[in-house]
Amino acid sequence: MYRTSEDFKTDWAHEGETTAKVFGNLTDASLGQRVTPEHRTLGFLAWHIVVSLGMATEAGLPFEVPGDYASQPPAGAAVIKSTYEKYAAEMVASIEKNWKDANLLEQVQMYGLTWTRGYALLALVKHQAHHRGQMTVLMRQAGLLVPGAYGPAKEEWAAAGMEALP
Repeated sequence: MYRTSEDFKTDWAHEGETTAKVFGNLTDASLGQRVTPEHRTLGFLAWHIVVSLGMATEAGLPFEVPGDYASQPPAGAAVIKSTYEKYAAEMVASIEKNWKDANLLEQVQMYGLTWTRGYALLALVKHQAHHRGQMTVLMRQAGLLVPGAYGPAKEEWAAAGMEALP
């Protein structure tokens, strides 16, 4: 759980940058990639991350998001990435403007549970990382490069002249 907005912003700087890198490696053609016909597409997962920024609004943060959980993704990978970057930055700006550290300790009702606002922000970060991980599997299946999140990806090891494990 976050107790200070600075702690959240420090984590978010890395998490948001990593998500933008993943989005930047998507192609329009790859957005339809899925594991099986019954599962979500790569484009849906990316868009789900974008609209899930709304978790912060559900915790009481005043800012707008571009859709809800049922909204369909745009057709273009670049649109998804730019929309994410815009709304992620607006979310951080709204935290800076509207929430003091004490607000992060306030309890809110989220998904039938009682969370602190600081925990809601942590859940948002973890939720994003979870779906980003799902996306990397689909990206590999689609033949796309996968950027490292918490260390180098296989291709990044090779580009640095190090032997990558199989």
